Formats: sequence, structure tokens, C-alpha cells
Amino acid sequence: MDKVFIEGLKIQTTIGFYEWEKQIKQTLVIDLTMGWNTRLAAENDELAKTLDYAEISVELEKFANKNPVDLLETLAERMANFLITEYQIPWLKLAIGKPGAVHNAQTVGVEIERGHLS
Repeated sequence: MDKVFIEGLKIQTTIGFYEWEKQIKQTLVIDLTMGWNTRLAAENDELAKTLDYAEISVELEKFANKNPVDLLETLAERMANFLITEYQIPWLKLAIGKPGAVHNAQTVGVEIERGHLS
């Protein structure tokens, strides 16, 4: 299986358990790898037959801002379901980091894999 990926995508959204977090936007960093057959797009150089990572990048930020949650785990699960459904992606690995959330760590976060890699 071929893969299309986005690394280090920074988005601003409201996320967090604490009341003060619900009042501000915070930066999240997303790494996304999606299983996809790129051969069809490559045959005739057709964007319509691949995953448009520019479009997906924009949609991820829109999704996070339309669907505020407390936990990174919840956001990751919902984003994965959205991507799989909206783009018919058979497999993906999604990591969401929250830089600065823990004083002595560069970032903390979650990573999930959904679907089947063939």
C-alpha cells in the first residue's frame, strides 16, 4: 500500500478539560499518514485520483473547530472517523501533539491507527 502523509500540521483550536482551556485557542500539531493507492493518480497526473493533502489539512482544522472536545483521544478518534468516511481512506495513522501541555516535555499527545493496511 502506498501512503500519503502530512507532518507537523499546526492548527489552532479550543481543546482541554480545564475551564480556562475552553476560553482560549491552543496549538495542536498533527502528523497523518494515510494508506492510498497512488498509482491511479500517477498514471495520468490527476489530482482528483489521489488524496489532496492541502484540502485535508484545511478540513482537519475546520473539523477541530466545529467539534470542540476535552480530550486529544476524543479528537483523534473523531478525526479518524471523519477522514475514513469522507475520503474513503482504508487505513490511517494519526498523531496529535499538544506542545507545552506538560512543563518538562516538548509535547504530549496520542497516536492511533484505524482501518486495514493492505
